[in-house]
Amino acid sequence: MQYILMLYVNEAGWPKLTPAEQEQGMAAYQAFTEALTKAGVLRGSNRLQPSSTATTVHVADGKSQVLDGPYADSKEQLGGYYLIDVPDLNAALSWAARCPAANHGVVEVRPLWA
Repeated sequence: MQYILMLYVNEAGWPKLTPAEQEQGMAAYQAFTEALTKAGVLRGSNRLQPSSTATTVHVADGKSQVLDGPYADSKEQLGGYYLIDVPDLNAALSWAARCPAANHGVVEVRPLWA
């Protein structure tokens, strides 16, 4: 079954890290990605541009409303995702717990429609 691991983090925290801390963070994500690949469960992943680059569209009464910025204003933003194919929710949750984002944000696990 396919699950998406959505990584929510405080994107304002990244620039505050030292270069060494940023390098360590990137290495942790690379190691996690390599582990998913080695296990044969990774189907896709990507980082997202900052939420300040988002544009939100809503149609009301047949008229489009276009808003600058993300849909929700929160302290954590969707920063990226992993698409994995694992046997069940427990396996997906196990991978989510290993994701570096779980240590400084949250990882939302959601199944895809089959």
